[in-house]
Amino acid sequence: MEHLYAFDWTLLIRIGVGSLLGAVIGYERDRHGRPAGLRTHMIVALAAATFMVISTRFVYLQHYGKDDLVEVDASRIAASIVTGMGFLAGGAIMRTGISVQGLTTAAALWLVGAIGMAAGAGMFVIAVFVTVVGVVALTFLRRFEDKDDRTTRRRVFLVLGADASISEISTKLTDIGATVAAVEYDRHVADKTLAVTLDIRFPHTIRIDRLLEEIEAQRDVRRVKLEQAL
Repeated sequence: MEHLYAFDWTLLIRIGVGSLLGAVIGYERDRHGRPAGLRTHMIVALAAATFMVISTRFVYLQHYGKDDLVEVDASRIAASIVTGMGFLAGGAIMRTGISVQGLTTAAALWLVGAIGMAAGAGMFVIAVFVTVVGVVALTFLRRFEDKDDRTTRRRVFLVLGADASISEISTKLTDIGATVAAVEYDRHVADKTLAVTLDIRFPHTIRIDRLLEEIEAQRDVRRVKLEQAL
């Protein structure tokens, strides 16, 4: 049984394949500007594949004798990977006002964990198949989701003076066809200013410069900052 303790170089191939397939998913996320991109997904798949290789082979490297009373459950490490991926994926989910973001990225992280585990177990066909299906789901199926591609979303940060009225600004935006999806307030008592964050959705027929002009025309608007909404 000496051959059982010899190093199997195919284990490195398993880890390499898992890392590569995880990078494929990460590249798609990176192209869409998500916080968890190519490197994050590749590292997650690398770690999952490594843990899986350890789970399947570590017992052979401990030089236990046939008369040693040792019981090994190789599935325990795999189960711990699934639990750990749940915590990691949960950290990618963000809530801003009434909107929740990062669910797809969290699911992708969980997916690359499974891909890494499959590659680490030597199930290359399954790992490749899951990767292909994952890429299809993340790219081609985006166009079938219930999303209105005729609207634009922007996040606007405002600094308002004491004479400004956030209700008037919201009403004006509604009058021109925009929708305020979420509002956050940060009032500075000392200088009597109010920092407001608006998540605005508006039709493509409304130009961004017109939107800004309408906001800047309101009373006591001291600062306007525009960002791309996630």
